[in-house]
Amino acid sequence: MRKSLQSYRKISVESEISVASPHRIIQMMFEGALQRLAQSRYAIENQDMVSKGVYIGKSIGLVTGLNNSLDMDAGGDIAGNLSELYDFMLRRISEANINNDVQAINDVIDILKTIKEGWDAIPADMHHVVSHTEAM
Repeated sequence: MRKSLQSYRKISVESEISVASPHRIIQMMFEGALQRLAQSRYAIENQDMVSKGVYIGKSIGLVTGLNNSLDMDAGGDIAGNLSELYDFMLRRISEANINNDVQAINDVIDILKTIKEGWDAIPADMHHVVSHTEAM
């Protein structure tokens, strides 16, 4: 049953991505990173090192993807600042992994939530014209 549910979720996400705007894809990456970080925190709290490794790895992949999606040419200082924040978050996630540090996970969650709130506040009529950094 669990495998069927996972397959359904994967197909659902893939279907949404295939028709999503670039703006929505970035939103989905934020949502995914926040979810995986919460799962990482839960795994650390429950000393489930196997799950911790899986979810930390997925978190790193999503934050790296957000960093790579920055338009450094169009974004100027904002893109540079966001890139530094993403680099900081990646270091904190690595520290959380090495030290089983729930606070490091919480730090990253707080930063990501703040950035996501800004991204979510972009008016719908601007979703098709902005890159990851131009809107912020």
